[in-house]
Amino acid sequence: MLYPEITPYETGYLNSDDGHEIYWELCGHPNGKPAVFLHGGPGSGCSAMHRRLFNPEKYQVLLFDQRGCGRSKPHGCLENNTTWHLVADIERLRKEVLKTEKLLVFGGSWGSTLALAYAQTHPEHVSELILRGIFTLREEELRWFYQEGASYIYPDYWEDYIAPIAPEKRHHMITAYRELLTGSDKNKQLDAARAWSQWEGRTITLLPNDHHQEQHEDGHFALAFARIENHYFVHHGFMREGQLIADAHKIAHIPTVIVQGRYDMCTPFKTAWDLHKALPDATFITVDDAGHAFDEPGIQKALIQALDKFVL
Repeated sequence: MLYPEITPYETGYLNSDDGHEIYWELCGHPNGKPAVFLHGGPGSGCSAMHRRLFNPEKYQVLLFDQRGCGRSKPHGCLENNTTWHLVADIERLRKEVLKTEKLLVFGGSWGSTLALAYAQTHPEHVSELILRGIFTLREEELRWFYQEGASYIYPDYWEDYIAPIAPEKRHHMITAYRELLTGSDKNKQLDAARAWSQWEGRTITLLPNDHHQEQHEDGHFALAFARIENHYFVHHGFMREGQLIADAHKIAHIPTVIVQGRYDMCTPFKTAWDLHKALPDATFITVDDAGHAFDEPGIQKALIQALDKFVL
């Protein structure tokens, strides 16, 4: 279902002027429909497979590794790393790299959070939205996956997730992990990062997936992924509770497609449904045989069809 492998026709780094160098790449057709791909995590980075969702003859797509992860530098950095720094980065990349007034915004998981935040801040520059695995950082969403809820579905994996945390601190896992992930003991930091990352890598697909598990076990990947995710979650995404769904009316005029796996254990169906109720004119696609990951067959097919709809 994916388009053929492609390589970027231009790459570079955006200097943030506050300590970050943000890797970006342009792929597809230089005169194609402008689009930006927003990866998940926060803290995961882009991959070559992400490029293949877009028709290379029709799209000019910008992919970039958000602050502190992937090929961006410095690796795992938490300073000057908030939702609103990333929104500002997208806006600079729109102006300075894509050089376009409007662009399609594509985001999955945390990328859907960032897509909503950007669109609600700059609705005049968004032509369409495609959102997958909806995540809005509400307290109930964080509690479900990191404290109690998904633990009932995956109790075996849960034991590995809680293992680095002393029993007396397990009443608030995100805060307890914060101590380890920002502590001075590098060995404990790496062990905690792997445990945090593996919890997600094991649970994001409906069926076990070796690729995701191996990626999330890699120490270099896990360190940025866990530190940045935890940093954002401790601060509730640097937003007020429920902000993105409460402010959805600001983007009601933007053509939007929402794709959600029925058995998503990472970002459960309820969040997507709540967003759909706030955006009743959006196209809402339920994939009944999928979990959370973008590369599960049903989700992948729905995403490519949504992208094709806006150019074919």
